[in-house]
Amino acid sequence: YVVVLIDELSDLMMVSAKDVEDSIIRLTQKARAVGIHLIMATQRPSVDVITALIKANCPARIAFQVAQKTDSRVILDSNGAESLLGRGDMLYKSPSAAGPVRIQSPMVSEEEIEDIVREARKFGSPQFVELPGEDMESEGSMEDVDSELLSEAWKVILESGKTSTSYVQRRLRIGYNRAANLIENLEQMGYLGPAIGNRPREILKRD
Repeated sequence: YVVVLIDELSDLMMVSAKDVEDSIIRLTQKARAVGIHLIMATQRPSVDVITALIKANCPARIAFQVAQKTDSRVILDSNGAESLLGRGDMLYKSPSAAGPVRIQSPMVSEEEIEDIVREARKFGSPQFVELPGEDMESEGSMEDVDSELLSEAWKVILESGKTSTSYVQRRLRIGYNRAANLIENLEQMGYLGPAIGNRPREILKRD
């Protein structure tokens, strides 16, 4: 099997909604025949992100706790997700069921995610495949970082005192890898201390 995971669908839809929608529809229409599983996630369940065509081709859906009933209807075509308790409490809509089923998924904390990632890093560096005509640079290099986004991340950290990757991801509405890249660059610049166990990173500067 091949598993395709889109971490934050809204990021792609903001760049080129029509092209992304067309690609998703083509993929879903052919995926079953060749054993491809497509998993899409978004923190912004709106009709311009989860379009009618995308929903029609993705009959199995999961909703975690949302802010309001309209968000629940966008995902599940029914109310209910706005009343969930969070921490893994969710509604699952199966194409073979009459309505959503309430189930509990494992709740993984931010600290546990960071521990797993830190442990995985010990087993070697990523092996990138260089494509013809592309000059690939390290993902963590300073040249690849959007300076405006980096400033926004630093502002969010100073205002909240929170330095976790997941918090920056939620506040800026970006993907986890992109948020991790921002945190790593702030460490390289001397604004944040290194990650040590489960403790939050220390804020080294206040300007």
